[in-house]
Amino acid sequence: LATGMVVDDSIVVLENIARLREKGLSILDAAVQGTKEVSMAVTASTLTTVAVFFPLVFVQGVAGQLFRDQALTITFAMLISLVVAMTLIPMLASLKGSAPLAYREELENAKPQGRFGAIPRGLIWLMLSAFRIVGGLIGAVLRAVGRVLLAPYDLLAAGYTRALPNVLRRPWLVIGFSLLAFVGTLLLVPTLGMDLIPQLAQGRFEMTVKLPPGTPLANSDSLARELQLKHAGDPNIATIYGVSGVGTRLDANPTESGENIARLLIALKPEAGEAGERAAMDALRKTMAAHPGGEVKFSRPQLFSFSTPLEIEIRGYDLDTLKKAGQKLTGIMRASDRFADVKSTVESGYPEVQIRFDQDRAAALGLTTRAIADQVVRKVRGEVATRYNFRDRKIDVLVRAREDDRASVDDIRNLIVNSDQVAAAAAAATTVPGQLTAVKPIRLSAVADVLATEGPSEIHRVSQERVAIVSSNLAYGDLSTAVEEVRGILAKNPLAAGISVNIGGQSEELDSSVSSLIFALALAIFLVYLVMASQFESLLHPFVIMFSIPLAAVGAVLALKLTNNAISVVVFIGLIMLVGIVVKNAIVLIDRVNQLREAGVEKRAAIVQGAESRLRPIVMTTLCTLIGFLPLAIGLGDGAEVRAPMAITVIGGLLVSTLLTLVVIPIVYDRLDFRGDAWYRARAERHAARQASATLEHAP
Repeated sequence: LATGMVVDDSIVVLENIARLREKGLSILDAAVQGTKEVSMAVTASTLTTVAVFFPLVFVQGVAGQLFRDQALTITFAMLISLVVAMTLIPMLASLKGSAPLAYREELENAKPQGRFGAIPRGLIWLMLSAFRIVGGLIGAVLRAVGRVLLAPYDLLAAGYTRALPNVLRRPWLVIGFSLLAFVGTLLLVPTLGMDLIPQLAQGRFEMTVKLPPGTPLANSDSLARELQLKHAGDPNIATIYGVSGVGTRLDANPTESGENIARLLIALKPEAGEAGERAAMDALRKTMAAHPGGEVKFSRPQLFSFSTPLEIEIRGYDLDTLKKAGQKLTGIMRASDRFADVKSTVESGYPEVQIRFDQDRAAALGLTTRAIADQVVRKVRGEVATRYNFRDRKIDVLVRAREDDRASVDDIRNLIVNSDQVAAAAAAATTVPGQLTAVKPIRLSAVADVLATEGPSEIHRVSQERVAIVSSNLAYGDLSTAVEEVRGILAKNPLAAGISVNIGGQSEELDSSVSSLIFALALAIFLVYLVMASQFESLLHPFVIMFSIPLAAVGAVLALKLTNNAISVVVFIGLIMLVGIVVKNAIVLIDRVNQLREAGVEKRAAIVQGAESRLRPIVMTTLCTLIGFLPLAIGLGDGAEVRAPMAITVIGGLLVSTLLTLVVIPIVYDRLDFRGDAWYRARAERHAARQASATLEHAP
């Protein structure tokens, strides 16, 4: 990020020194006076950049996770670049032409035992010749490139110099066009959509297939094997690794890793990219279309603690009502091609056997529900009667009913629930011969209703209230458009009475991040204004310079629209960066105009001369920044999906802002600055008096 920005200050200083050299000043005088002329502008432009980046340190949410370290890095890099531009660059510029000459003379006059030791004169001559040849070739190449680059710049400068006086005489035409462009840009903003961050292709993703509850493990494993074999030859997929059921997980949750759940980890080929990832997911979805009973969910490795893009919370107290509402919304969303992998937490539960006791009947038979429940648990699940010692291990001995006696619901109904009483009576009959037992076996169906039903797989609560969560990924489009579509669905299809709906997921994180970033943007603009006001010692000139910001917004929105990028946290960071970057050009321009007016030049003439003299550094710094951001915008390397929208925002905003700044800022300055030339002359005299006083104070 900083590559194209840290050179801006040095460019402005060095260009001004070169301009004074072209006017005939000596190297030393040009270095001193050139640095002094632009010192205020360079300091102000650097401090405005720092004022923009430093607030990003305090941004909350995913934006803070992404850019806090970068903000600190660029802040300190820009401060150091200012020190370099004000000290090292003028010193190096003042040495131009003298250092190589002294070095060459020392080499040519070197004695055999001098500074260069025992180097033969022939070798010294050969080294000098090589340096001259290489230097000549490099100089020739640079001069050729310079002539190629200067040709369009000369045309631009000549056209700009001719056009600016005419533009100043017809200001309302340019202002009207700029205002129209800004309004048109505002109308384009809703069409961009909003996302939390751009989807990031990480080269791998996970596919979770959830079959109907009760599906045997063998069937789940068979489906996983089918998916593996069918897609092993996919041109985008490198490897597929699958696991069915719990696998080797010790922390397995029955709602996440049951016998009916299969997981596949898909690693993509390096050249697949985001398009290949999307194609691989679509191919897997088509295969699963032949298995309508299975739920499919795709997820990427989590770089941040993101929720699913859409999580719709349906709140209520009745489980049956929540289940029906969740099924209704899930069905409607699955009918839309925008939503993918739609899932409801209450859509399908696990099969279970429910035993509902008849308390009165059990009491009449001398039984309690606790005793009956204990009997059923012991016979179905079993209990550990003892432990068998085998070498150094203890093996549990589990006692329960035979499998044939507990294999079906009817077998459960026929379980004997008073077996303890029957056994006690039988033991008594054995002890007292001839005594008949009066205890008859009682089946479970005699004291309870045994039902095969389906229970909820999990029950979610938010603030003590039961909720059903319908989650979904996005097949296409941006997050804000999807949220609006869900709201439209809920408005047209009310779910049920007593049900409330809240749309969460990444949309909540997006709202939180955007609120924090809007505050950071407003704070950045305020700090930039304060910095400029302190440097210019004026409230008017910073206000004129601030017109560069809406002009930058025009270019940023157009660039996002042309490249089909949605507004996201990354784009907001780019907009905040633009605030500090685009004002640089206007600061350099207005500072030069003020210097000319203090020198006694009339306002219109000062505007034209100042714009003409500052055109070259403005073009150079803009090109350097654009070229620095270009690799990010092209999207080279891993993680480019996150970096590219920010770079596109900066490039579009800076390009359009620079073109309009060169025209609009002089017009705004001309129309808003009503101070006469006498005021600027008096200001120059005050500055000169302060400098003279400071010089006398420090005189020996």
